[in-house]
Amino acid sequence: MLNFKEIISVSLVLFSVIDILGSIPVILNLREKAGHVESEKATFVAGVIMIVFLFVGESILQLFGIDTSSFAIAGAFVLFVIGMEMVLGVTIFRVSEDQGSSSIVPLAFPMIAGAGTMTTIISLRAEYEQINVLVGIILNLIFVYIILKSSGWIGRKIGKGGTNVLRKIFGVILLAIAVKLFKTNIVL
Repeated sequence: MLNFKEIISVSLVLFSVIDILGSIPVILNLREKAGHVESEKATFVAGVIMIVFLFVGESILQLFGIDTSSFAIAGAFVLFVIGMEMVLGVTIFRVSEDQGSSSIVPLAFPMIAGAGTMTTIISLRAEYEQINVLVGIILNLIFVYIILKSSGWIGRKIGKGGTNVLRKIFGVILLAIAVKLFKTNIVL
């Protein structure tokens, strides 16, 4: 049964984990490399990943013998590499000849629907009714789409210098998130 309070809670938790506003420098970086970002494609793929993970995520991981901690650590490595790219101004992740590929990797996965998001979805599913988690996911996807669609406008408003400063700052933040994700899930 739909519960407005649960939907708001789920939406806020996912909003903070997805952190699409904090990802604006990454989006602008990808836009600069690829020439454009396919907002519809990235949002759709991220949505499919999150919704599939809501219903069968734990089963998929168990099928491969992967625990959520290992999955989160793998996602941390990908985020770490993207953060290093942003801070050092080097290119590690290359956009392939298919310009739309950057809309899938690393944008849809792991930036939007990454290990942190998927692990959070599993946790939310244990705490809230599935329908409320689903509505929370959909609300976040709408917001993600709006930000992706307006990323060109945002980039023009803050300019090249502002984009470079934001890229460095959020690169360090992304590195910190990756380290935290790694540290939280490492078993010594």
